[in-house]
Amino acid sequence: MNARHTKELDKRLTRRRLLHRGAAAAGCLVVPSSVLGAQRGAKQPPGERLNVAAVGLGARGLGNVEKCEGENIVALCDVDWRLAAVALEQYPDAAKYQDFRAMLDREPGIDAVVVSTPDHTHAVIAAEAMKRGKHVYVETPLAHDVWEVRQLARLARETGVTTQMGNERRSGAGIRKAVEMIWGGGLGPIREVHCWTDRPQWPQGIGRPQSPPPLPEGLAWDLWLGPSPQRSYDPAYHPYRWRGWVDFGTGALGAMGCQLLDVAFWGLELEKAAAFHVAAESTTAAGETYPAASTIRYRFPARGDLPPVEIIWHDGGRQPPRPDGLPYLREVGCNGITFFGEEHTMMFGPTVFGTTPGQVGPRTIPEFTPIEDRKPYKKIPTVEDGDWTKGNRHIQEWIAACKTGRKPCANFESSAPLTEMVLLGNVALLSGKPIEWDSQKMQAGGDAGADRFIRREYRKGWTL
Repeated sequence: MNARHTKELDKRLTRRRLLHRGAAAAGCLVVPSSVLGAQRGAKQPPGERLNVAAVGLGARGLGNVEKCEGENIVALCDVDWRLAAVALEQYPDAAKYQDFRAMLDREPGIDAVVVSTPDHTHAVIAAEAMKRGKHVYVETPLAHDVWEVRQLARLARETGVTTQMGNERRSGAGIRKAVEMIWGGGLGPIREVHCWTDRPQWPQGIGRPQSPPPLPEGLAWDLWLGPSPQRSYDPAYHPYRWRGWVDFGTGALGAMGCQLLDVAFWGLELEKAAAFHVAAESTTAAGETYPAASTIRYRFPARGDLPPVEIIWHDGGRQPPRPDGLPYLREVGCNGITFFGEEHTMMFGPTVFGTTPGQVGPRTIPEFTPIEDRKPYKKIPTVEDGDWTKGNRHIQEWIAACKTGRKPCANFESSAPLTEMVLLGNVALLSGKPIEWDSQKMQAGGDAGADRFIRREYRKGWTL
């Protein structure tokens, strides 16, 4: 969007808001029923549209807005008018903001907020929305650090709003089948799991750039920084490349862990482990960015009748061990997870065995080995809301839940413990030492150096 186009869009949206407020002053504004006598966490009648606002309008953010198109898109917020240009053109009637706080102050009719910003601002935006009784959908990972995750889970309980994290695979039939296969006992006891990704696909293992360039027009850099420490703008951070910087992103593990490790967390009931061990090693020591490649080992104790299990994470092109019996020339794929049971092996992931997008299903090794259910377990209901072929079933399930009051599958009650486990891998990576995690005390086994990675210090003027 050029400067002239931006000014014209500013005038058009400003004029729309002035007319809107003028009508309100004249007593002609039709106020949504959700605003009149609205209560914190109030549910919408199933047939009534939600008033949805979105914060973060880049490629992922715009995609999330488009998945809400059956509702009223009433407000859009992004700190960078350049990245927001397509969304603002696509939804010209939506109010336009750069500061999410101003949006929430001036648009009381908002029912639900979709947060698709960089990781370091997930928590402050979601928390402010929940405090005002707004339902929230937050991209993965849920937050930047463990303490923030705990606060969002607490706010979700206290406010009663409907929440969902954007780990879309949780809504799919494939992950349900994989979990049921684990629960059925046909793999035998599982003591080792390997998970891998081809991320990072952005620079890591680098130093801070020097001689910062001029600030681009339309970018509110101070708002982009949010609670993170002050530093000058550079394209090395924004857009997209923020993922590799410790102050802003959560690296390859944060980008993919909540998606890929979810099946292990769910199927192996890892939320039952109140304490566990995490160790990490990498190509270089973590500095201002995460290393180019790393391996992280989680060791969980027995959980009821489930044996101890080690989960090994590989990123930066590192590959897992090849399962015995995997057919010759079969590739493990660029993202996936393998469960090594004592009786059978199972692989799961979107690229395992060349599956097509959306065709995410578990496969046994050797292939097509029948695995019978050996013990009774509860079947997992299928998520039916939304059209999976368009990739919107996950967000549509959240929208339906906002109206009916039922819990969506990735609500913060379930997604917060998953995110916490994932982010603890980064705590071990950044601190440079193995940690013994005590969930109840929220402590890393006496390693005082890990505390600053469990809860980061906010820049002055920012709170949660």
